[in-house]
Amino acid sequence: MATQRKKPAKVAISAGETRKKRRSPEEIRERLVRAAREEFKRSGFVGATTAAIARNADVTEAQLFRYFESKADLFREAVFEPLNQHFSEFSARHPAASKESVRDNARLYITELQQFLDEHSKLLLSLVVAQIFTSGTLQGVEEIESLSHYFERGAATMSNRVEKNPKVDPKLLVRVSFAAVLGCVMFKDWIFPAGLASEKEINAAIIDFVIDGISVNTDPGLRA
Repeated sequence: MATQRKKPAKVAISAGETRKKRRSPEEIRERLVRAAREEFKRSGFVGATTAAIARNADVTEAQLFRYFESKADLFREAVFEPLNQHFSEFSARHPAASKESVRDNARLYITELQQFLDEHSKLLLSLVVAQIFTSGTLQGVEEIESLSHYFERGAATMSNRVEKNPKVDPKLLVRVSFAAVLGCVMFKDWIFPAGLASEKEINAAIIDFVIDGISVNTDPGLRA
């Protein structure tokens, strides 16, 4: 008489042993960028490791390299991705409801951009050092994805406020405007010697300069 096989007993799985919810690619990327930003702040570019970043993001190091080709690539995104977030938050708080508000919104945004860049100035300077450390030069850097998205959104916003044939291409104008603010903030001590002007006066001059530049594509009736 054949013996019957015993069915394997079901093993109870506790809540802590249940399989983790599958994360979306967007969530994984966000976790990596957030963990990288904290690790770079804490340890600097040289001291930070991809292993530590992956561990703090709760992903594998192999996953990290599927999203970012190198530590330097991840560093660049970690520095500039918050810029996109800031732009989104500002746009939500200050929609351009009317043409009359364009100049006021521009002034307010540049003020906040100055503050944002000032708060992130150490990471920005570290990025320059890291680029020289990894390649020996500041030349030949591939376009940074998050910074590229920021410029695209800024150019789209400008394009919606100008005529069909602008004097200066908004794609160029948004980059030049950002460079002016970035340079003045990062190298303020080099450019503006003590006693030349107060910080308030310097910031106001930068804002007026950028707004006048942006106004090259604006309806003349709204420039005043």
